[in-house]
Amino acid sequence: MELTEEIAAIRDGSGDPARLIGEFRRAALLVPLTLPIDGTDGTDGTAHGGLMSAVQGGIRWFYAFTDEEALARFAEARGAADREWEYLAILGARLVDAVVPMVDGPAGVAVNVADEDGSMFFPPVTGIVPDAYAVDAVDAVDVA
Repeated sequence: MELTEEIAAIRDGSGDPARLIGEFRRAALLVPLTLPIDGTDGTDGTAHGGLMSAVQGGIRWFYAFTDEEALARFAEARGAADREWEYLAILGARLVDAVVPMVDGPAGVAVNVADEDGSMFFPPVTGIVPDAYAVDAVDAVDVA
């Protein structure tokens, strides 16, 4: 199954979480790049042309899409369908194993976030991100 099919199966209650994570890790995802901002468009000029993300609830969520059509729906939802969207194609595994550890604080991935019935969040928990960056990881401590 492809990632979108696994997401649909999870959402309808028939999916397997392990299969979902496997498909996520194998999927080539499209992650939009932020534009370098000079402050002339009404923003504060703080973006630096990195991977597009947002912070919600203390977690940085990277936006990722399964195909260009899903990215286009996101652009339209943001009122920015008229501009060209540059993106990085990256495996889900590389996104969580290499990019998440570079973030200062917890980070996860929001897939197809503009698709009301097809989105899925991959939070910064064990089994998704490296244990050292998972918010639910507990250090092994001997308790006497």
